[in-house]
Amino acid sequence: MRTSPLRSSLRLALAVLIVALATTGPVAAKEKMSRHGFAADMRKLWEDHITWTRLFIVEATAGLPSKDATTARLLQNQTDLGDAIKPFYGDAAGSKLTALLRDHILIAADLVGAAAAGDTAKQNAANQRWVANADEIAAFLSGANPKHWPAADAKKMMRDHLDLTTKEVVAHLGKDWKADVAAYDAVHAQILHMADMLSSGIEAQFPDQFRE
Repeated sequence: MRTSPLRSSLRLALAVLIVALATTGPVAAKEKMSRHGFAADMRKLWEDHITWTRLFIVEATAGLPSKDATTARLLQNQTDLGDAIKPFYGDAAGSKLTALLRDHILIAADLVGAAAAGDTAKQNAANQRWVANADEIAAFLSGANPKHWPAADAKKMMRDHLDLTTKEVVAHLGKDWKADVAAYDAVHAQILHMADMLSSGIEAQFPDQFRE
């Protein structure tokens, strides 16, 4: 008896499926992340944060035409930071962090602009919004991982970041170049500590998602 083309196609598809299953086995479980690699990636993202902020400060205060491209890259970094936590806390949480960090950057831009223009009232208003936003970021992080990112620690971490960045802006505007360089070094050291606190907290909260 002749085999119909449809039956032959089904048999071929079944044979291909059997071979594939024999080759690959069951559906592979999600590959665990390297602890070292994850920590390094987190450091890179936060170093990007301060590097592009640094360049924005330089370009914005000098009125350079490259400022817009730098601003776009700096804002992309906030999306990248939000995406980094999505595998652990979900898409909504990642998008929320991105939104908070975008506000952090946009308010900082207002603050730099006001300081450069010598508008004390606008500078003070921007600073108040900046601090409130930093506290909101800290509350968000602590809410996601209260055991490893206690509220007081998260708040201090964010406030330190603001204080050191403010010193960087003030030194740069004042053309105190030695203080400007020292301030950036302090910003860099603090952000690495912050990145390590975040990566170690995630690793401790989700140990099954990591390998050595």
